[in-house]
Amino acid sequence: MPAPHYGQPRYRAIAEELRRRVESGALPPGSLLPTESALTAEFHAARGTVRQAIAALREEGLVATEHGRGTYVTSRQHEHWLDEGFETETQQRRVAADPELAALFAVEVGTTLMEQQSLARTNGAVRTVVRTYRLLPAER
Repeated sequence: MPAPHYGQPRYRAIAEELRRRVESGALPPGSLLPTESALTAEFHAARGTVRQAIAALREEGLVATEHGRGTYVTSRQHEHWLDEGFETETQQRRVAADPELAALFAVEVGTTLMEQQSLARTNGAVRTVVRTYRLLPAER
């Protein structure tokens, strides 16, 4: 991580680095941010400092936090992406858990999961595809 500017709070330097990753596409819409533990190790910072950085990004609308899911990049469209013809599309559907998903969720094969697929396009060409899965409340 680059050294923070003189007099700049540490959390702002961390937020700026994470913002750069989001805006560059390294963290595309729908992707999860690394865990707080991973970020504290990466930036050699206290958990409270990392939480402040994430809170700053949340206030900007770049990320959202869901209990039990984590913090993920929102599909907010950035002005420079709009100039490039950037658009997103999100779809949800129910799917049956295959053996790999069943093992990850510790459920039986065939258990119904919700799949969310987010596509990001620039000028009609697909840039990223992010798929997330979650258990339905009745399935837990």
